[in-house]
Amino acid sequence: THSHKNCDLQCKNCNDIFVCSSCTASETHKGHIFAEVSEVYTTKKNAIADEANKLENLISPTYEEIALDLENQLASLDGGYEKLTTAMSKQGEQWHRKIDIVINKMKTEISEIKVKHRDILQKHFDEIKQIQALIKQTLLAIEEIKKSTEVFPTIEYSSKIREFSKLPPKVKIALPTFFPNPLDHEKLYNMFGQITPLSTATEENVLSLNQPNTSVRELLDEPELIATIQTGYENLHSVTYLNEDCVWTYGSTKDIKCFNMKGELLYTVSNKSEQRPNDIAVDSDGNLLFGDGKSKSVNKVNNGQTEELIRLQGWRPSKLCVTSTGGLLVTMISDDDTQCKVIRYSGSTEKQTIQFDDEGKPLYSGNVKVKHITENRNNDICVADCGAGAVVVVNQNGKLRWRYIGHPSVTKKEPFKPFGITTDSQSHILTADHYNHCIHTLDQDGQFLRYIDNCDLKGPYGLCVDNNDNLFVSEYLKGNVRKIKFLR
Repeated sequence: THSHKNCDLQCKNCNDIFVCSSCTASETHKGHIFAEVSEVYTTKKNAIADEANKLENLISPTYEEIALDLENQLASLDGGYEKLTTAMSKQGEQWHRKIDIVINKMKTEISEIKVKHRDILQKHFDEIKQIQALIKQTLLAIEEIKKSTEVFPTIEYSSKIREFSKLPPKVKIALPTFFPNPLDHEKLYNMFGQITPLSTATEENVLSLNQPNTSVRELLDEPELIATIQTGYENLHSVTYLNEDCVWTYGSTKDIKCFNMKGELLYTVSNKSEQRPNDIAVDSDGNLLFGDGKSKSVNKVNNGQTEELIRLQGWRPSKLCVTSTGGLLVTMISDDDTQCKVIRYSGSTEKQTIQFDDEGKPLYSGNVKVKHITENRNNDICVADCGAGAVVVVNQNGKLRWRYIGHPSVTKKEPFKPFGITTDSQSHILTADHYNHCIHTLDQDGQFLRYIDNCDLKGPYGLCVDNNDNLFVSEYLKGNVRKIKFLR
């Protein structure tokens, strides 16, 4: 439109089209949000480098493990089947010569099953090797982009992470079993034994891209305050990590705001119901999720558009947690405020309900008090039950593992009322002790390890941890987000 000017900006409201400074002043783009192309280019360049790292250090090694497992199964195939034929031979030696016909027939069946067994393993092995070749090809293409300084190819690069993250099933094939029977001349074939058919079992193989580094890290002697983000909220509720430079926050208004580490406001999303959200989270694709108590729904914001993901009846959503496998855990409260439960979703489909222990007693207190939720690296589900004054932890099947009701202290005078909760790469559980202005750090079995109480925290409310194990803490009354380093 303005041929004499360079398009140095992208309009976020118009599908990221390139615009110049004259365009920004036009009626077409009035009130729109713009991003500088140089920043988009740099961000995308960093994302591509991160993708290369994930492909090289996470995805590709995972495929190597799958390939090695298949190779081992193929290598042990002959030995396993040899044991079967040997057992048959020993049984056959006790029988009359006439049974030789039966023995040969059954050995033939075994050989045919063996061929099928090998074919299945070989087919999966060949598929894995083909995908590995595609990954190597993608890495070469990425390397070319990394070396290039051209803007357009870099911005237009389409990520392959989701494609390669959909891992094939893990193949586990059980060997046939031979069951010898007592000798019976009239029923030679049936009584000689049975061979179980080839049993092919597939085990879901999930790759989690957002898990922090799994190397062993120890707690710092003194946690360090790295940064403070002033959000401007009068009552700041929660904070959730988006990427290396951004966090989402919400307070007591309808607006959900995204800030960078400099405290600069990047995006604002408004809840259409005009109510404050009940909670926020970020899914595995980087989309914002938020719960709305008024409409009893969980919603997803995709490319600036809000779509309803889940609609509840008789219950309203409280707190959200995106799991390592991309699912969603939701704590919810009944409309009469007397019951609480946790529901696991895959997409919009309800997969699991967690509400009672083995004796039929409620796991969680029945009231309107906040019940933040998180998933630990061992797949435990951890709920900070403020109303009960306890952290309640169940395993992935919903069985109660333990409860934590606080740690004796001469300096912490107020009753333990946990608010926010999160976990780190070491399976530590961190929960916000709102009224004692500190964070409790526990191990995965509920043993108290330490307080974080030296970073001038006031009324900590929401917690989250980034991929580098930095802790983000929202302060309810101050409206600040504190970034804290607590691991070596």
